[in-house]
Amino acid sequence: MTTPDPADTARAIAAEAADAYREALGERLIGAYLLGSLSYGGYSAAASDIDVALVLTDVPESDEVAPVTAALQERSPLHRKLSVFWASLPALREGRDDGRFPALDRLQLADHGVLLTGRDVLSEVARPAASEMLLESARFAIAVLATDEVAAEFREPRRLLADKVWFTKAVLFPVRFLCSATLPTGRAANNDEAIEWYLSQPDTPAASLVKLAERVRAGHPLEAAEARPELLAGLVPLYRHYIEAETKRLRDTGAPADVVKAFEDWGDRLG
Repeated sequence: MTTPDPADTARAIAAEAADAYREALGERLIGAYLLGSLSYGGYSAAASDIDVALVLTDVPESDEVAPVTAALQERSPLHRKLSVFWASLPALREGRDDGRFPALDRLQLADHGVLLTGRDVLSEVARPAASEMLLESARFAIAVLATDEVAAEFREPRRLLADKVWFTKAVLFPVRFLCSATLPTGRAANNDEAIEWYLSQPDTPAASLVKLAERVRAGHPLEAAEARPELLAGLVPLYRHYIEAETKRLRDTGAPADVVKAFEDWGDRLG
């Protein structure tokens, strides 16, 4: 018996979700699209989400997307990987988010969206400016990665050793951010190209930790005996390297003072 391709199975769930949103939203759903690694390549059954984007005629005052998503996520463990973004077409034309559609994902939609159902309107989606991408990624890093809880994990990893998705994201987020800064089009780097780029640079910290994250993302087991010393030796130097580079970029591009200060404080806390 032939083993189903994990990416094909994930795409089938995305198509199933698109049909569910079509049934719930009717004509207000203009188009549903596949995003992320399932659209541009590099899908990892161990670590990737199933990203779906909804382009709507308008965004309702009361959220009609979340209940459909919650019901879909209850269907199986793989369905729980479903991650959904949505905004109105007028907002996407103007390069803004009036639902749940960050700049990174709007850029993915414009560059790599694969239509699942409805009318194709990708030519009408505005690409976010590089400055917006930089500021959004910086604010994301502050909100998600610069917390006291995550900082404590850097010193004594627990969740990082138990959750392979969080392990790969925590290691590869700064690698992707660093690589994205080198791309002339302002787009975000995917994991595969970011890893290749990072490991090709001279004297980069935590190269062995990045290689381990690459293997875990490809299905290698996350074993504490192997991962813990790599995390303790490499995670802080990796993040200090990223924080120093990002702080300089933020200053050079005239980013808001509070964002620059947050990065400076983050670097100080990591020591």
